[in-house]
Amino acid sequence: MPQSVQVANRIGDVIPQDQPIIVTIDGPAGTGKSTVANAVAKRLGLDVLDTGAMYRAATAIALDDNIDLDDVDAIVERVADADLHFDWNRDPPAILAWLKPLNERIRSEDVSAVVSRISAIGPLRAHMVRKQRLIAQQHPRLVSEGRDQGSVVFPQATVKFYLDADPTIRARRRASQLADVGTKVTEQEMLQRILKRDHLDSTRADGPLVCPKDAIVVDTTAMNFDGVVDTLVMHVNTHAGI
Repeated sequence: MPQSVQVANRIGDVIPQDQPIIVTIDGPAGTGKSTVANAVAKRLGLDVLDTGAMYRAATAIALDDNIDLDDVDAIVERVADADLHFDWNRDPPAILAWLKPLNERIRSEDVSAVVSRISAIGPLRAHMVRKQRLIAQQHPRLVSEGRDQGSVVFPQATVKFYLDADPTIRARRRASQLADVGTKVTEQEMLQRILKRDHLDSTRADGPLVCPKDAIVVDTTAMNFDGVVDTLVMHVNTHAGI
């Protein structure tokens, strides 16, 4: 899904400042959730919450501290001590652990390889859900993206979206993203990774990847970036009465 160089903030799209609103965007890897969420938030004048960054940060912490990945208590304790939160003065907001930004670290290949395993830890997810709901209290005008936002974290969200795309297209996009930062992965290898992650994410006991019953499903397979953003903005404005 090609990305637009710049997304303009259109006055007619902006949600009135006195109107609280929660928009959730869920979906599997490679559907463009993060970039779309940031663009939609800018268009609507809202804050954006990348919950995937929180789980990636937790994974990076466990790896960098050489914690046994089967030691649930140690992982949860260390992540809680890190006090994960965001620097909202950056664009996009930077994920912080012990007040230090982790944005570059969390996109590393070693983190990507085990993030689904860490994300499946029930007590960790419970901790993250509490943190995400607290963030929403502090930022009540929010676009929140992840895999359980509309189903678990914000079941009463104003508008829920589920982004999807053909796995081969998602693999191509993710391989292209990695190539842009100097990491070479074949599309076939990435496809196998994505299919494995889809299975892990959708079958875990806590906060599995599901399409909320009341979500608007947007298949991005044949859509470009601007088209996806326009579609989501249109639906949000319709629900918000803009």
